Amino acid sequence: MAADKTRITSVKPPQVTDKAACLVWIYPPGPDMGRRYTLSRRRQIIGRGSDCDIVLDLDSVSRQHCRVEKRAGTTIVVKDLDSTNGTYVNEIQIKEKPLDSGDLVGVGNAIFKFLAGGNVESSYHEAIYRMTIIDGLTEAHNKRYLKDFLERELARSVRYGRPLSLVMFDLDHFKRINDTHGHLTGDHVLRELARRLHSRIRKEELLARYGGEEFAVVLPEAGHGGAIKFAEQLRKLVKAEPFEFEGDVIPVTVSVGVATIEGDSIDVAEFIRRADRNLYRAKESGRDCVVG
Repeated sequence: MAADKTRITSVKPPQVTDKAACLVWIYPPGPDMGRRYTLSRRRQIIGRGSDCDIVLDLDSVSRQHCRVEKRAGTTIVVKDLDSTNGTYVNEIQIKEKPLDSGDLVGVGNAIFKFLAGGNVESSYHEAIYRMTIIDGLTEAHNKRYLKDFLERELARSVRYGRPLSLVMFDLDHFKRINDTHGHLTGDHVLRELARRLHSRIRKEELLARYGGEEFAVVLPEAGHGGAIKFAEQLRKLVKAEPFEFEGDVIPVTVSVGVATIEGDSIDVAEFIRRADRNLYRAKESGRDCVVG
């Protein structure tokens, strides 16, 4: 999925203090990811217009999209300003809602994390650390963390002669979903897919977003037969129930490639290539299938 070209500017951002609530940009990726917008004024408007307090140069954002305002005491409320694509808090569309620290605020295609409380500075640095290992859209681990995890597991597989499997998959015809239903729907499908899979991933396993609509699952101690079985379950789980967003119902399937080693001494890049080759064989075989 192609990323929007993003330019973010702020009109005279106030000085950050430890106790000041703030919004932290976490998605989409780009040079401004991690930027913090302090909410020290009574009202601040977010939108595409140059007269907004926080300017987001994204097609999915309305000229004046939403307003963040202080209410009685320390309450901070986000209010939608009749935007075209809506304002969301924790993926639920809202007209007006008080914010709790840690809430995710969706403004068009952009996602912010709201931080408040007695130690915003600590929470901010924790959020920044998460950005180095977690994909902001899907909450799956990112490509960087996947490679680090595979390095450790490959070394353990060689040391103890234990099997290790890598399952790679991507959504079939995902560009068609974006072109037909829009990028906001495409983003929702990616988030929902990751949510469905998280409940099936054990604590010693790893789900990661490899890039765009491609994901990976690392299965320590899983032999080839077990990995193929897991991949089939994954494929059926995605296909079993269509994805729904804003009244649209979208059937989704995935193509899956599996690679397994039994203590082989290979590097991360080669292991990923093996799984990727099988993934593309699955796509060439008609999609919605597993090859391993």
